[in-house]
Amino acid sequence: MDQEQSQAKTEENSGERDPMAGQITDFGASTIRTARGTIHTLTIVGQIEGHQILEPTAKTTKYEHVLPLLAAVEESDDVDGLLVLLNTVGGDIEAGLAIAELISGMRKPTVSLVLGGGHSIGVPLAVSARRSFIVPSAAMTIHPVRLNGLVIGVSQTFDYFTRIQERILQFVTRHSRVSRADFVERMLRTGELAADVGSVLYGEEAVALGLIDQMGGLGDALSCLHAMMKGEA
Repeated sequence: MDQEQSQAKTEENSGERDPMAGQITDFGASTIRTARGTIHTLTIVGQIEGHQILEPTAKTTKYEHVLPLLAAVEESDDVDGLLVLLNTVGGDIEAGLAIAELISGMRKPTVSLVLGGGHSIGVPLAVSARRSFIVPSAAMTIHPVRLNGLVIGVSQTFDYFTRIQERILQFVTRHSRVSRADFVERMLRTGELAADVGSVLYGEEAVALGLIDQMGGLGDALSCLHAMMKGEA
């Protein structure tokens, strides 16, 4: 191979992109293959971006990326389980619920792990997996639905708020052990959040309330997922 061909080959190789690096950069996702099976890892971080594009400086999870990715994971013959890592402040309700519903409807083993925070619409996302974990230092904020922008002060608006809140409430109580009464009480609690209504739960509190299944870190979440993949859990 002469010098010109060698240079062309080097330039060609430099333009190639590692598929794994591409997944992490574009979707916050990676696929881990070991002798014990193949796990797809999805990170849900920052704000859940919905129909409105957020400012470029905001760290976001785009639902139009996540939805087809989850469908591909469910259909893939090469993936045995899904690990969802959460550190989110919340975001778009419709987008968050869409992702949560898709995860909860998967037939493959799914495990979630709350790291840092699983706030607001992050709560349904955290409980959407078959088994949920939370680290001791993580926090989860429960509060009523809030909308930005123009709000028309008529009864229909308040009915709409109520119906949205009911959708979230039903999803959370259906996919966790928390009772409806306890969740509503925490959601409407006053005096805990400055200039807001609601409450913050930390690791042990979230488990004691029945919102999250158990305390644990990455190793615990992976062990549980591997057990599910083997049919042992």
